[in-house]
This record gives sequence, C-alpha cells and structure tokens, in this order.
Amino acid sequence: MALVNTHFLNLQDNYLFADIAKKVNAFKVMHPKADVISLGIGDVTQPLCPAVIEAMHKATDEMATAEGFHGYGPEQGYAFLREAILKNDFLPRGIHLDMDEVFINDGAKSDTGNFQELLHWDNFIGVTDPVYPVYIDSNVMIGRCGTFEDGKWTNVRYLPTTAENGFVPEIPKDRHVDVIYLCYPNNPTGTVISKAELRKWVNYALKNDALILYDAAYQAYIQDPEIPHSIYEIRGARKCAVEFRSFSKTAGFTGVRCGYTIVPKEVTVADFEGNRIQLNHLWLRRQCTKFNGTSYISQRAAEAIYTPEGKEQVRATIAYYMDNARMMLSTLRSLGYECYGGENAPYIWMKTPDGTLSWKFFEQMLYGPNVVCTPGVGFGPSGEGYVRFTAFGSRERTEEALRRIEKWTKYC
Repeated sequence: MALVNTHFLNLQDNYLFADIAKKVNAFKVMHPKADVISLGIGDVTQPLCPAVIEAMHKATDEMATAEGFHGYGPEQGYAFLREAILKNDFLPRGIHLDMDEVFINDGAKSDTGNFQELLHWDNFIGVTDPVYPVYIDSNVMIGRCGTFEDGKWTNVRYLPTTAENGFVPEIPKDRHVDVIYLCYPNNPTGTVISKAELRKWVNYALKNDALILYDAAYQAYIQDPEIPHSIYEIRGARKCAVEFRSFSKTAGFTGVRCGYTIVPKEVTVADFEGNRIQLNHLWLRRQCTKFNGTSYISQRAAEAIYTPEGKEQVRATIAYYMDNARMMLSTLRSLGYECYGGENAPYIWMKTPDGTLSWKFFEQMLYGPNVVCTPGVGFGPSGEGYVRFTAFGSRERTEEALRRIEKWTKYC
C-alpha cells in the first residue's frame, strides 16, 4: 500500500492567492460587466526590456545551430551569469564572493521553499509576522511546524512586525531559534530594515549558532542609500546567512524564471556528533540530484540586465513601478488611510478602517470600486486588519483604481 506523506495533510486547505482568484472569479461570474482591476497579486505588467529581448533572440538563434546548441547546462548555472552577478551586485558594495558560492535558479520561490530540506526536521524556526506564505508552508511539508492552533503553528516562533513596533522584529529572548527567515524589503509590508537592526540579527545568529535565510528579492527597489541591499554588508554574515535573490521583480522575469541563491562556504551547520557540515557542499549535491539547471536562454536574458543598456532600462522599469507606489501612497493617505511601505518597495501595506477584518475589507473593495487587494491575514496573524496593494500594475489601471477608491471612500 502506498502511504501519503501525512505532513502534506497538515497544510491548510486554502492557499492565499488561490483563494483570492476563486473569489474574484466568482464575482466576475455574477457581475460579467464589471471591470475588475487587480492591485493584489504581485505580478509585473511591463514588458521585458529591449536588452533582454535582444539577448533572448540571440540565444534562441544560437540554439538553432549545431555549433550554438546548448543542452543540459551546469546545475549551478553558467559562468557568464555568475561572473556578472558577482561583478555587478556584490563587488560595488564591497562584498567579495567566490563564483562557486552563486547558484542560479528558476526563481527565488523555489529555493526559499527547497532550502529547508538540508536541515533536520526538528529545527525550531522563527519567521517575521506577517510573512510570505512559502516560508511556513514548505516547513509544514517536512513536519517542522507542529500543529495549527488558533491561526498559528505551535512549533514556529512568530516575530510580529507591526506599526506598534515600527515594523522591526524583536530578537527572541525566551527561546532559542535555530533558523530565522528574514525578508527585506519586506513582502508584504513594503518596509525595510536598517543596518543597525540587521546587525542585531547577524550577531544573534553568530552567538546562538543559528542560520538566517535572507530573502532579498526586492532589493533593487531600495531608494534610501543607507538601507542594506544584502545581508553580507554586515560583518560576520558570511558565517551564518544564505541569501536569495530574484530577477522576477527586478527585470520582469516572472514568466522567464531566473534568480539566484548565495551560499557562502563559511556557512555550516552541525550533525549529531558536533561535526560542522558545509551548506554550500550540501546545496550543490542537492541541486545536482534534483535540479537540471535554468535554461540557457533565461540565463543569457539575465546576463543582459547587467549590460550598460540593460541597467538603464531596468532602472527605468523600477522607477515606473515606484512612481505607481508613490502615487498610491499619496492618494490613500490623502483619503485618511493609514499606510506603510511604498518608499523602498513596490508594496503598500494599508490598515483597514474601523478595525474591519482583512477578508471583509477585501470583499468591500471588490464589490464597491471593483478593485482587488490582498487580505493581510493571509500572510499571518499579525496581518489581520491590513491589506496589501501592489504597485506592479500599469499606470493607467493604477490611476483608474485610485479614482474608484477615492470616489468609493468619499461616498460609501
């Protein structure tokens, strides 16, 4: 008899973004003439930049010849892309990494979900709350989170990041945390962390032999020069942190699929005999077994964003989305809503009025101005009473959505 992995049965039946899609589709069936504008799902809308398109065409033409054809590539990624990453993303910030510490992937979501496979099932994890759902769900799948009670997992340390504490998670004091998930700029709140606060987490990890899994997927959106783009800007982080990055939101690669993970050779974890095990070696072994590498065409496309033309074009796209964010932040605040984020990230985190529950406000927005937002409670218990808006829409649709919200707010 084939038996199921019962840990999967512990997953909550509903996935946040699937729930949103179901509710929106049901609304459209009942109101077929309604023009629904989505400011909820964090997918991009602007086309790939010309430098990327040119590189993809060139790579496709190469694949059409015997001499230029590329089959299975290196699981860790082609050298041309890894070299470009080191030269452009890290060296300008004084961060020196080796090429074999860079692992190209098909998007940060895969690696942030899969990396926990390297760790023993009974490690105690800490997550900022609210949090990107993949962090917790992937740990549930391996049996690491305990049971789900009153909206929380019993074997997860939730680290509230709310307006009350300035969106700065507190260092655990009552129980040691083995693995810490940090995401900055933060999804969903759109807030950032200072070097001083990030240094506290690195120091905690070093002192307590903990591991930090640092999601920097939105680092390209940081506008404040004092905010760190990488955890490796902090002394000692190479010994305790793994960093995940993505081209999805940086260069519009949500449909192309490419990103990368940094696993320094200095990061180690212990076995039961106290021996130190290098995570870089384990991750390479895991990738060679379970991953055949990102496509050659996608990697050539990613390389193109590091050319002078590519950098300029990507900056223009990021500026487009951040202009949307500034417009949204200004309009929503002018209407009396309490909002956060939107200054160093493409997300607006808005407090619902009069203590309205997140899903209730989602429905009010859908049925009122026909605008889709994301219920904050779907990101964790501390997200209750908030909704997330994304700045990734087109300028025209974002402006229309804000006009509708303004009219609805004034007359509802």
